[in-house]
Amino acid sequence: MASNQFDLNSSSGLLEKLLKNIRSVGLILLVAFVAWTAFFTVDPEEVGVIVRFGKYVRTVEPGLNYKIPLAESVYKVAVERQQKMEFGFRTARAGVKTSYSSKGSIEESLMLTGDLNLADVEWVVQYRIDNPYNYLFKVRNPEVTLRDVSESAMRQIVGDRTVNEVLTVGRAEISARLQELMQRICREYSIGVKIEQVVLQDVNPPEPVKAAFNAVNEAQQEKETLINQAKAEYNKVIPKAAGQAKETIQMAEGYATERVNNAKGDVARFNALYEEYVKAPEVTRRRIYLETMEDVIPRLGQKIITDQNGSNVLPLLQMQLSQQKTANNGQ
Repeated sequence: MASNQFDLNSSSGLLEKLLKNIRSVGLILLVAFVAWTAFFTVDPEEVGVIVRFGKYVRTVEPGLNYKIPLAESVYKVAVERQQKMEFGFRTARAGVKTSYSSKGSIEESLMLTGDLNLADVEWVVQYRIDNPYNYLFKVRNPEVTLRDVSESAMRQIVGDRTVNEVLTVGRAEISARLQELMQRICREYSIGVKIEQVVLQDVNPPEPVKAAFNAVNEAQQEKETLINQAKAEYNKVIPKAAGQAKETIQMAEGYATERVNNAKGDVARFNALYEEYVKAPEVTRRRIYLETMEDVIPRLGQKIITDQNGSNVLPLLQMQLSQQKTANNGQ
């Protein structure tokens, strides 16, 4: 009887010790669970969006944070990380030698231009999440929505331009226009992203007509080259000819001015002589005669003028002239 009572007391003490240990272990497990589920860390480039029973409560900054276990949950959103979407191609392997693949993405890059031609447009959209609440709760599948928005906007922009604009001169304008249009649509849809850059990776004609299109482009470039060469030659010859024409005109004007001035001088000189002649005709005639002879005689060379009665001196003069001529020939 005593043995049975001892066994019962011993079993009761063991049970109490076991229950006490279980409570301690349970309490330790509960504390560990609360610590594990209540505290969390947000990375530097992220923010934490906390919801309580599915309802938005608050947004926490990077670092160690706390939430109510079981009642609250957290969504970590990378708001400082720049993300990108590729259209018309995919990055197969990134690294020093990055490789790309267009397999399976030709449908999103093949577009109809405004002049009813086809163009294969590849582009990249770089964006950042600037409103985590809108990004998580305002739009279902925001990445899919953003991809659809980008493709739709690109088709609209390409459809308003000719194929030459898309392939050549209009690429920068298309990138700027696409970024602006996507940002406006994202604001209207409350997607919560900011479009930071749009880059046209590559724009080509479709592969079946690529050779013909390149031939047309080469012909157009050759045409532009010839036009530029002709303009250069024009700019080189025409200004020179214009300068020569201007020079000739100025020379003619100068000659005309000189002739007019000379004529006016002759008229003034004649008028002055006439006035003097009227005052003293005989003196004026003699002075004119003497001035004329003074100008004409030096031009006659070796001439001897004698009086008609001085015939006796002619042999002597003829001898002197002969000697002077011989001396000149000897020299």
